[in-house]
Amino acid sequence: MNIAFSSEEFANRVSRVQAEMSVHKLDALLVTSPPNFRYFSGFDSQFWESPTRPWFFIIPAEGDCIAVVPEIGAPLLQGSWIGKTLSWPAPRPSDEGVTLLSDTLLSLPRRHGRIGMEMGRESVIRMPVNDLFLLKDKLGSVDLVDGSPCIWNVRAIKSSGEVEYIRQSCTIVSDAFDKLPAHARCGQTELAISRALSVDIIAGGAHALPFMAAASGPGGYEQIISRPSDRVIENGDVLIIDVGATVNGYFCDFDRNFGFGKVDDDALRANEAIWDATEAAFAISRPGTKVSELWKAMMGVLEPAGMLRNNVGRLGHGLGLQLTEPPSHMPTDDTVLREGMVITIEPGMEYAPGKMLVHEENIHITSSGPEILTRRAPREMVIINN
Repeated sequence: MNIAFSSEEFANRVSRVQAEMSVHKLDALLVTSPPNFRYFSGFDSQFWESPTRPWFFIIPAEGDCIAVVPEIGAPLLQGSWIGKTLSWPAPRPSDEGVTLLSDTLLSLPRRHGRIGMEMGRESVIRMPVNDLFLLKDKLGSVDLVDGSPCIWNVRAIKSSGEVEYIRQSCTIVSDAFDKLPAHARCGQTELAISRALSVDIIAGGAHALPFMAAASGPGGYEQIISRPSDRVIENGDVLIIDVGATVNGYFCDFDRNFGFGKVDDDALRANEAIWDATEAAFAISRPGTKVSELWKAMMGVLEPAGMLRNNVGRLGHGLGLQLTEPPSHMPTDDTVLREGMVITIEPGMEYAPGKMLVHEENIHITSSGPEILTRRAPREMVIINN
């Protein structure tokens, strides 16, 4: 099962989401995506890489949860804290668990005639679309509706155990970033530097390294989402590496910028500006603040510093079992920060055509303000002269 928490914590998660379901008038919540399946059941496996068999987890309005899974997975779930596990012989493309699933859902007490699924914001349904249509037909008058608000409202607030895993991943990657200047040098490729960083991250105790992006260029870079490339680092370049490593499935997500040799003064000033923008966000990162206010605080630093544009679309986001989670720090998102949330603060700016800099830190919202989970980067860009 790879359960990293007590059965009491899972029971608490289910109880909290059942309270949300009551507000949204749902008779059940049907979970199919790997992160949500893991969050509510405790089950994780690299077997998710195989798309052949869907997996279903049912949270009724009241009572115990029900796992409806292919036979290959039943032994892992039977005997766990989960109330009941049902299975079907799979693969069976003609009926990949749909009949068993629909019969199970129809057997539940019906009050509202509504079953929630992962239909909304930053959500996916992990089953063939044709099977989803078939399920809808088999359920007859029972409506399938968006249940993602229930899920996100619960997942947004991290337990102390969840925060600790994120804290550990942040520490591991911070340690690896601190070692980078000792081995990186001009003449190496982005890929070579990133590979050495990856080795240090895994050796430091990360359970997995699902995400690593890198980009470089003279005084800055054009984008921030590509894989490390064979581009050779030259004098005057700035290299960004953005890392999402996990401990027990929980991500860190932050970057660091490194200058090589003689870096243009405009780039150094821009780096100080994005660092100052994180400070502006930290100053108001407390329960009751809207994330749109975080965006406004950061833009209040970036625009006077000469920002031409920001093509990322937001200046930070939620963080947890997924690299990015709601909310999004942008002017149209009025999500209110609550104690227990973990978010990224990620100001960035294009300060000259084709030259951007982005800086990211991870924080935990507490009653007294932000706990910075990452090891704080210095205001001045780290310069490598190897």
